Amino acid sequence: MSGSKKDKGQNDKTKKELNLYGGWAFILPTMIGLVVLNIIPIFQSIYQSFFKTGAFGRGNIFVGTENYERLFSDGMVWQALLNTLKYAVIEVPVSIAIALVLAVLLNRKIKGRSIYRAIYFMPMVAAPAAVAMVWSWLYNTRFGLLNHLLAKIGLGPVEWISDPDIAIVSVAIVGIWSVIGYNMVLFLAGLQEIPRDYYEAAEIDGANAVQQFFKITVPLISPTMFFVVVTRVIASLQVFDTIFMMIDRSSPALTKTQSLVYLFYRYAFVENNKGYGSAIVVLLLCIIMVITVFQMIAQKKWVHYD
Repeated sequence: MSGSKKDKGQNDKTKKELNLYGGWAFILPTMIGLVVLNIIPIFQSIYQSFFKTGAFGRGNIFVGTENYERLFSDGMVWQALLNTLKYAVIEVPVSIAIALVLAVLLNRKIKGRSIYRAIYFMPMVAAPAAVAMVWSWLYNTRFGLLNHLLAKIGLGPVEWISDPDIAIVSVAIVGIWSVIGYNMVLFLAGLQEIPRDYYEAAEIDGANAVQQFFKITVPLISPTMFFVVVTRVIASLQVFDTIFMMIDRSSPALTKTQSLVYLFYRYAFVENNKGYGSAIVVLLLCIIMVITVFQMIAQKKWVHYD
């Protein structure tokens, strides 16, 4: 009898060990990817920011905090930071608001619901180069579709991506169009977790659709919304590809549209000043970390997990 209990205890211990090793085996590829693609590059960038690339790209020269001193006195960096924040302020709230409304509409039983979902998600899987090419044509001052439509109602042509005053807005519109589908899918997943009983009880109490949206949907979908906000803020602060492919390097609007990541690319890979480029990336990393910390603190007040 005692022997069987002992064998059972050993079997339970073996099962626990197998479960533990199995769990580590499942997360190991993700951990390796995180370390190799994220953690190591972060420390390499911090290390590189204290050096200056030698002549002809050979060797590094230690310059201490010289790159950071130049960074804080460089007006182009602060203009790029302002451009990045402008883009984020436009893209994040507008894309989230539109995606949430679409998710609520497509969560209802309507004809062709699956087709609409696929159509809205298609921009997310489109190649960035193709997206930039199509929108560049739409924005073309002389032959673009948007200006052609404006001409039909008697309005003059608009320099969508060459006017420094509106170019960043035009780029943000492309970003909004590209991420609406992804945000919508996330919101749909959150909406389907809300019990239908809450809406039925609200209807009995006389609540209309708008009241149900703000009193039931928004509070209960707040965990999903928090995740979307955090990820979209981080992604918007790292915007690069749309600006790189839509704004020409000789465009008068480049100064008013280039982001911090674009400026990093310019210094690190065009001018081969990897030390200064790394300092710009470290600045961006610090900004993202600070904003994320504030978001984590704020979520305790407006995110409902029950």
